[in-house]
Amino acid sequence: MGSAPVIVWFRNDFRLRDHSALTAAIASGSPVIPLYVLDDETPGPWALGGASRWWLAKSLDAFGHDISARGGRLTLRRGPIHRELPRVVRETGAKAIYFTRSYEPWAVALEGQLKLHFDEMGVAFKRYGGRLIREPEDVRTSSNGAYQVFTPFWRAFVKDLKLHSASAAPDQINPPSRHPKSDDLRDWELLPVKPDWSHGLDETWQPGESGARARLTKFKKHLAAYREDRDRLDREGTSRLSPHLAFGEISPATCWRAAADAARGKGAADQSIETFMRELAWREFSYSLLVEFPKLPEQPLKPEFAEFPWREEPAHLKAWQRGKTGYPIVDAGMRELWATGYMHNRARMIAASFLIKHLLIPWTEGEAWFWDTLVDGDLANNSASWQWVAGCGADAAPYFRIFNPILQGEKFDPSGEYVRKWVPELQRLPAKTIHAPWKVSAEELAQSGVVLGKSYPRPIVDHSHARGRALEAYDEIKISSKGEKHS
Repeated sequence: MGSAPVIVWFRNDFRLRDHSALTAAIASGSPVIPLYVLDDETPGPWALGGASRWWLAKSLDAFGHDISARGGRLTLRRGPIHRELPRVVRETGAKAIYFTRSYEPWAVALEGQLKLHFDEMGVAFKRYGGRLIREPEDVRTSSNGAYQVFTPFWRAFVKDLKLHSASAAPDQINPPSRHPKSDDLRDWELLPVKPDWSHGLDETWQPGESGARARLTKFKKHLAAYREDRDRLDREGTSRLSPHLAFGEISPATCWRAAADAARGKGAADQSIETFMRELAWREFSYSLLVEFPKLPEQPLKPEFAEFPWREEPAHLKAWQRGKTGYPIVDAGMRELWATGYMHNRARMIAASFLIKHLLIPWTEGEAWFWDTLVDGDLANNSASWQWVAGCGADAAPYFRIFNPILQGEKFDPSGEYVRKWVPELQRLPAKTIHAPWKVSAEELAQSGVVLGKSYPRPIVDHSHARGRALEAYDEIKISSKGEKHS
């Protein structure tokens, strides 16, 4: 037990199964020091948001227990990684650091700096995959660039796809003769206190690897209906695996294998299984874009959008954030987000479209709000998806595609169940009127206990007017970028 230990530096990969870096460290035969460093400095404006910090606290607690059950101990340190990681090496005499690759711009730069530093120290710095199914360099265009349209990306992604065999969780994690100093997780104060807004999160989620696997098991029972149900706001048709993937409590390869196994059970992949696989691939598509365009979280991929005539409307932004726009389907989504740290994907598209196209508020404002309030905050997905809705990103929705929130509600929440759950002041309205209460007579509203402007707000913008205004704004940038107006 006197040999030099190996540090396994955990980042967004809080699992024991299917973890290449951990498996390699244990196979080395050396004592293993599991380490997590909370660094709020290096990521700059993209340090973890409030909801993600809640998840981090819960996930680290569960992960620490999983490691302890196998004889190890999770070391926690706080501070810039470029400072703390070398400190732990010096304190322990570690001969190597094994870790899973990350793709955020600051993470890419950090890995390069650390590699040079540890090479000089004579410490092996070994990087492994696992956060993605395929590395971005493996899926490239004929000109060796990143795909900017999803369909050809999908074809290239599945071509010759071969998954490595999944490694089991280790039975034993050999500890070093002396553990390095560790912070107490409670001292990090990651959980909200005054006010404590996390009650809904506690009721909704089970962070940790066991929670992730339970979520996947539950989803597999509904996978056959995924294609039909995933857009329905009144059904539990989505996987809800995104926060577990964001924190690496389950690998995307594990999710892909589960879908592939289901396909084999049917003899061939049905449309629901392929649809789910495509969603996993969209996540990979987003990461390939972030690697190719590291400014993706701040700058539009299409440069002409830098001249877009955005509006500064603090009151409208606040109404959107708090779910008080007067459009029930938008408000339901925003309130679900505030209560649970999560929003149904269809609701995300509706809410994002409303902010950008109805209110003409910059997509970066929505991106920042989601970053702070989502438990599945993921920089690649968040930035690529907001740019997709805005029309300024890769494979983006056409600029003239402006969701009508009334029709979206009627189509994807036809009974009004989703709205009633999250906008309870409208729960007595019948399904035929719940998505446009301002169209209901005063008598009908009174019978349902609704007073527009008091118990529930009137629409902050008129849909028809907002749509026309948005099209004019999009035409403005087409004039500046192409010299002619869109016809």
